[in-house]
Amino acid sequence: MMSLPENFLWGGATAANQCEGAYNIGGRGLANVDICPSGKDRYRVISGHPDSLKPDDDHIYPGMEAVDFYHHYKEDIALLGEMGFKTFRLSIAWTRIFPNGDEEQPNEEGLKFYEDVFRECHKYGIEPLVTITHFDCPIHLIKEYGGWKNRKLIDFYKKLVTVLFTRYKGLVKYWLTFNEINMILHAPFMGAGLVFEEGENEMQAKYLAAHHELVASAEATRIAREIDPENQVGCMLAAGQTYPYSCNPADVWKAQEKDRENYFFIDVQARGEYPAYAEKFFEREGIVLNMTEEDRRLLKEHTVDFISFSYYSSRCASADASIDKTEGNVFATLKNPYLKASEWGWQIDPLGLRITMNVLYDRYQKPLFIVENGLGAVDYPDEKGYVEDDYRIEYLKQHIRAMMDAVELDGVKLLGYTSWGCIDLVSASTGEMKKRYGFIYVDKDDQGSGTLKRSRKKSFYWYKKVIETNGECLKENI
Repeated sequence: MMSLPENFLWGGATAANQCEGAYNIGGRGLANVDICPSGKDRYRVISGHPDSLKPDDDHIYPGMEAVDFYHHYKEDIALLGEMGFKTFRLSIAWTRIFPNGDEEQPNEEGLKFYEDVFRECHKYGIEPLVTITHFDCPIHLIKEYGGWKNRKLIDFYKKLVTVLFTRYKGLVKYWLTFNEINMILHAPFMGAGLVFEEGENEMQAKYLAAHHELVASAEATRIAREIDPENQVGCMLAAGQTYPYSCNPADVWKAQEKDRENYFFIDVQARGEYPAYAEKFFEREGIVLNMTEEDRRLLKEHTVDFISFSYYSSRCASADASIDKTEGNVFATLKNPYLKASEWGWQIDPLGLRITMNVLYDRYQKPLFIVENGLGAVDYPDEKGYVEDDYRIEYLKQHIRAMMDAVELDGVKLLGYTSWGCIDLVSASTGEMKKRYGFIYVDKDDQGSGTLKRSRKKSFYWYKKVIETNGECLKENI
């Protein structure tokens, strides 16, 4: 029995701010994601405490050039077509469409660029899966309005999505409103352009901004359907089930609290209202969202069509604060003694993907879409740029098998799977190039040096066979 439908959407995923580059070309404006430096100051900046809102000479800003997809997109999409991709997840740089974010008219050069990209995808039979906002927020909107803390950003976002849905009608069917919307709690400047003043109630600011994004997401879902009923709109969660560290009831409760912290966003987007536990949390913490009746109506009437999510690892929680935490992950979690970890401390748990899929499907009863999954690792290319990345193949093989079990054995409805960083790109968590995910190697290092030459890794040919057989080759242990 085939576990995956014939029309299953195999592919890979990228983000404009991590691969596109050309940050000051084609009329594009400056965004928060452009000024997240690599190095020791990165976490302070992405967590909402930048020294300034412009680049300086003391830091490296890897996203400014990234791997220059802007000038290499035809070559890159041809390679994805060679692998047999059915879909390619990419994102729109908001400042390429509206450089400041509040202009009356969009930037035609930016609109034309993405139109060309989408047409190039279709040339190879690849369906674009487009993230409208993959963390991007125009710097001007941060300076002038305070970013997503201000309700005015809902209107700016509505203008953006109206332009996108109108211009790309017939070219794009699958849309995601906000990437990893729960990242606003963990990396608020990178995730949503939030900058905190000294003494500001940061929790209040983060949840207020999140509410504005949730309302904006509902507006986008409404507008998408009005412009083209064929549009399918999804939300996007940084997922990973939280396990209790032990069977101590206090650990079980802590794990449930951690999951609720993330799931409440999707509760709103998929069910159409704030869950009772969130309302009580806001009440206890004195958080005021200034929610209007119109907000409630929009959220209720315009829920998403499917649930998309990233999965890299499961998480672990305990009421005992003394237990060791893992390193290198924006989402701090405890070390799980039953799991191995990557070079960056991300715990490897294929069964956790199946568990997470079942929890999400049981909770929302809507189709799922795995839009990020992969292993960040150091690659060692030969003189031709070829990498024997068996470690990546093994990671993906085990996760895809777990995914197939969730579909075939558990009945989870799944639209597709896009591995993260199908072409090497800048790591969002660390700003490094050496933390690679791709099937395609890009000659670029952490200091920004390199030829940007593309070359196929061993995993390129492996994934091509997985797609050709719709995953069935994995049942033969290939």
